[in-house]
Amino acid sequence: MSFEITILGSGSALPTSDKFPSAHVLNIHERFFLIDCGEGTQIQLRKLKIKFTKINHIFISHLHGDHFFGIFGIISSLSLLGRKNDLHIYSPGKLEKIVYSVINKKDIGFNIFFHRLEFDAYTTIYESKRIEISAFPLKHRIETYGYIFKEKPHERTVIKEAIPKYNLSIADILQIKKGEDYFDRTGQLISSSELSIPPKKSRSYAYCSDTEYTEQIIPFIENVDVLYHEATFGEDLKSTAKETKHSTAKEAAIIAKKANAVSLLIGHFSTRYKNTDSLLNEAKTIFPNTIAVKDGDKFNIPEQRNDFLK
Repeated sequence: MSFEITILGSGSALPTSDKFPSAHVLNIHERFFLIDCGEGTQIQLRKLKIKFTKINHIFISHLHGDHFFGIFGIISSLSLLGRKNDLHIYSPGKLEKIVYSVINKKDIGFNIFFHRLEFDAYTTIYESKRIEISAFPLKHRIETYGYIFKEKPHERTVIKEAIPKYNLSIADILQIKKGEDYFDRTGQLISSSELSIPPKKSRSYAYCSDTEYTEQIIPFIENVDVLYHEATFGEDLKSTAKETKHSTAKEAAIIAKKANAVSLLIGHFSTRYKNTDSLLNEAKTIFPNTIAVKDGDKFNIPEQRNDFLK
C-alpha cells in the first residue's frame, strides 16, 4: 500500500523560477493529505497530475505567508469545480477569519471545518482505522506546529495452509491475527508464530517547518522513517538562522541523528543559496542518509524499514 511524499515547494519566503514555497502532498493508502499550502500550490498539483479534489485534509504549520497563501486559490478552485465533500483545515491562529475576509463564505459550495491548533504538547488531531496524525509545537517567531503521520500497527497474517489444517474458524483467525496462541481440539497449544507471519512495519513521516534548533521535538519524532526538517540556512549564516528562528542544515542533521530517523529530507531553502550542494554536504557530514529536496521530487516509504534514499 502506498506511503508516498511529493514535494510541491522546497523554497522559503519568496517563490523563484525553480522553487515554490512550502507544500507537500502525502499519499497514504490512496488518501491524500496536503501539508502547508504556499503560493503556487495548485499549479504544482496540476503540473504533477495530483487530483487536488481528492484532498480532504490540509495541515498548515503556521501563518507566515509562504506556508498558507495558496489556500485561497485552492478553496476557490474547488468551489468552481463543484466540490461537495467536506474539507478539513488544521492550523494555529485565526486562519478561518483570514480566509473569510478574502472569500465570501456564501460563494463556497461545500463545508469547510477549521480545526484550530492551540496546545503545548504532542496531541493526536486525526485518526482513522489505519492512520493517526498528531501535531506538536515547534519554536519559531509565531505559533508553529510540526506534524507526524503514522500507520497504525498492522496485524499478523495467518498462513493459508494453517486454516484447513487446524480447521480454524473466523473467530480463531481473528485471535491469531492479534498474536494470540491457539489451542486445537486435543488441547495442544500451537503458538501464533507457527500459524502466522509477523506484521509489516508501520511507516511514519514527520514534517518540521519552521523552527529553530530544539531537542524538545525528539521524543515526538523518535525512530521516524522519514523526517522532513527545514534547513533554511547553512552554518555560514548561523547567526541569521538564530535571529530569524530557523535551522541550519547541520542542525537538521543533528536532530535526525538524535531522533534515530531512517532518512532525512531537508528543504525550505533560503533564496540566498543558488544551489543546495553546500547545505546537503553540511547535513551529510552528520547524517549521511540525507537528501536536499527539489520541487517535484517523490519519495516512497517502503514497507520494510531500510535506508530508502540509498
